[in-house]
Amino acid sequence: MKQIGLELGVRYVLDRNPTIMTQHIGIVGCSAEGASLCYRTICVEGAKLLGPHAHPEVSMHTPSLAEYVTYLERGDMVGVGDLILESAHKLEKIGTDFLICPDNTIHQAYSYVAPRSPLPWVHIAEVVATEAVNRGFRRLALTGTKWLIDSDVYPEKLVARGLEYERPDTIEREEINRIIMDELVNSIFKAEAVAYLQQTIERLKQAGCDAAILGCTEIPLIINDKNSPLPTLDSTRLLARAALSRAAGRIGDSMC
Repeated sequence: MKQIGLELGVRYVLDRNPTIMTQHIGIVGCSAEGASLCYRTICVEGAKLLGPHAHPEVSMHTPSLAEYVTYLERGDMVGVGDLILESAHKLEKIGTDFLICPDNTIHQAYSYVAPRSPLPWVHIAEVVATEAVNRGFRRLALTGTKWLIDSDVYPEKLVARGLEYERPDTIEREEINRIIMDELVNSIFKAEAVAYLQQTIERLKQAGCDAAILGCTEIPLIINDKNSPLPTLDSTRLLARAALSRAAGRIGDSMC
């Protein structure tokens, strides 16, 4: 692959199709596993759009996860938002064209971040809602951290698209949160965690759900269509693919 030119923040990539223009993707990271899965997906699947070994330019900034957790435990979304904006400004300074955040939980601060952001965003829950509509799902099982499940990050996007949802119960929320924060973000993957998430998704299936949102960017590391009782909506990979499409000029500025 040979790169030529840099004009108005758009990088031209010469590969099998010399007319393809790609934008520079900025990743605002939170947890290592979620951010790295998103990054790997962009780089590996970029070849489907751009040719062998090709992908858009990608840059990532990630503060310490402990800083985010401190603000989340306090319920301080302004603090969360300020951390996001610090990353956003650093990424803008090195030439990124738009931003994504492969972390569902900290999207709670999005309403604070969006009007202050130096760059446009692709919103993870909007991407998932669009995929659910496109695949004809109607009632979605929501999984993720307790902070996400208790928030309106997904409900407001799903309801706006005419979709229904079910949340895990209080006990399930606590155990799934423990699995995520004690195990998955630390690259610990246990059969017991898989079984618990399967059990929860099965219960939500019995409650009428026809698909499961993997609303933590680490959950796709242990749950997928092959072992889930319901079809899955993998928020991490869906966000990565939306970023790829946008970077390659396949979609417009539909998020922010």
